[in-house]
Amino acid sequence: MIDMASQAPTPAATPAPTPALAVRGLELRRAAARPGGPDGAQSPASPPPVSPPLVGPVDLTVERGQVVCLVGPSGCGKSLTCMALLDMLPDGVVRAAGTIRVAGQAVDGAPPDRLRLLRGRGAAYVLQNPASCFDPVFTIGAHFRETLAAHPPAGSNGGPRPDWRAAALSALREVGFADARAILRHYPFQMSGGMLQRVMIALALVLDVPLLIADEPTTDLDLPSQARVLDLLDQVRRTRNMAILLVTHDLSVAARMADRMAVMRHGRVVEQGDAREVFAAPRHPYTRALLAAHHRLYGPCPQTGQEAGPPRLSAPSPTGDHA
Repeated sequence: MIDMASQAPTPAATPAPTPALAVRGLELRRAAARPGGPDGAQSPASPPPVSPPLVGPVDLTVERGQVVCLVGPSGCGKSLTCMALLDMLPDGVVRAAGTIRVAGQAVDGAPPDRLRLLRGRGAAYVLQNPASCFDPVFTIGAHFRETLAAHPPAGSNGGPRPDWRAAALSALREVGFADARAILRHYPFQMSGGMLQRVMIALALVLDVPLLIADEPTTDLDLPSQARVLDLLDQVRRTRNMAILLVTHDLSVAARMADRMAVMRHGRVVEQGDAREVFAAPRHPYTRALLAAHHRLYGPCPQTGQEAGPPRLSAPSPTGDHA
């Protein structure tokens, strides 16, 4: 007698979703200068000196619909880490080790065409000073038109171009501009820092990127503008299932936004985990010192009656600097 149960096919396991960002063992160093003689000739008998790592090793994972905060003092390597994610390191700094994958695509060793695609359709980068990202002689509309022309949707080769104006208006309204048509006619110097930061986010939305890298996006803004930008980031995370890597040295921002949190010091991630657990029971001495400094400046975390975890603050702290 045949056991039909043993013959039944085993249900296939559902594959785990691909993270929007996966970083493993990232290490950044200064580019080594080869020693040479007075005439500049290199000596084959003298290998180039190996510099200590500026950053690393760093492991990070950001899933879709998740906010991961990279927290640490100024100069600890947060911005260098972000630039490495899209192969945008400054001259004199090289990636010495590690792998980086954006939406499942390898960044390391990617040819220029694939890097260009990843930087447009795979991830968007929002900087601390939004004015530096706009050409002051072109209108906001021209920036949208150029962005969509440089990064057309997949499968549009040879077909009609999408209506850039309609896409731009929709994205601008999504980030809270009631009169989006007027915004398209504005020049960057006619807009405040908070408005330009929202335009930067709209440029990411118009390309429908799965990953947003936001490097200190609220530091240069006044408190109402900071709160508005943070609310907007939380909104697009929920409505678009976007992954966000949010860089900050403000623990109030991390408490408000983070699902997961990574604490960086001297170029290394010294602690990371669920944000509630990190705030409730920090393991590393440096994380404990950061939280203690925050409490001395702004008081203890309020008791909300909910599970232990980070406070969901209504606005970031006035200075944003706890290091």
